[in-house]
Amino acid sequence: RVRCLTMRYLAAYMLAQLGGTNRPQEDDIKNILSSVGIECEKERVKLLLDQLHGKNVHDLIHEGKEKMSTVCVAAAPAGGAPAAAGGAPAAAAESKAAAKEEEKKEESEESDADMGFGLFD
Repeated sequence: RVRCLTMRYLAAYMLAQLGGTNRPQEDDIKNILSSVGIECEKERVKLLLDQLHGKNVHDLIHEGKEKMSTVCVAAAPAGGAPAAAGGAPAAAAESKAAAKEEEKKEESEESDADMGFGLFD
């Protein structure tokens, strides 16, 4: 919950910068948050401004992207690890075949679902 609230303040700070304010202040953040019905807590704004003081936001974003690039967020493939080197075309063909099979399965489920009766028959 604390992070969510903090992100609101950071988002307001970034919006103020996008709007042309080079160094957003407490009033800028308060105005942005209040425009969407969020009550501004002075302590949180002060903490944010203290943490961002003297820092370039674009550099912080770039550093964050670098950190996020090292985080693996993809799920492992269902069939295990793909084969090395020449396995990519085979994996693509398998995925296409699986997609076609899934489509056929969905079509058959739809036809079974109505049991020969239409909604407006």
